[in-house]
Amino acid sequence: MDPTTQLVEACKNGESSAFEGLYNLYSKAMFNISLRITNDREESEDVLQEAFLSAFKNINQFKGESTFGSWLKRIVINKSIDAVKKRKLKFTEVESIEALNILEEETGNDEIQISYTIEAVTKAIQFLPDGFRTVLTLYLFEDYSHKEIAEKLNISENTSKTQYLRAKKRLIEILSAVKEDVG
Repeated sequence: MDPTTQLVEACKNGESSAFEGLYNLYSKAMFNISLRITNDREESEDVLQEAFLSAFKNINQFKGESTFGSWLKRIVINKSIDAVKKRKLKFTEVESIEALNILEEETGNDEIQISYTIEAVTKAIQFLPDGFRTVLTLYLFEDYSHKEIAEKLNISENTSKTQYLRAKKRLIEILSAVKEDVG
């Protein structure tokens, strides 16, 4: 039995040191996931605490069908989305499929010409509006489909796609402006 499974089983038996062990093992990664979505340190700390409390309270519902980390990550993502939703996300509806195709073409050309460090992109993402950042993070980093994002955020798939494409375009603009300032 691997160490994580042992800790989970110990948690199910109420061993408080096992709770601490799981927290120490996963807290940094889960905090970073939340921070990418919320873009707010304090809010991410709150989300992290809520997620771990929820996970520990419901540890007996964890059946081992996925890894504990995947199970916890879903809790963190859902709590992070809930936190951002409370801010009244603003999403731009796409006017038509034609407009979406034009936006895809415009965005697609920019990304071929430019390459940036992961650090620069991570910093630039912080400057995106909540709606853009949330969709971009869920799609790129958390591997959600536009359909899943639409369901989570109560928006249409086209709106998710539009937000993502506009986020990419805005991100490229931010990165280009920073590169010009530095260069």
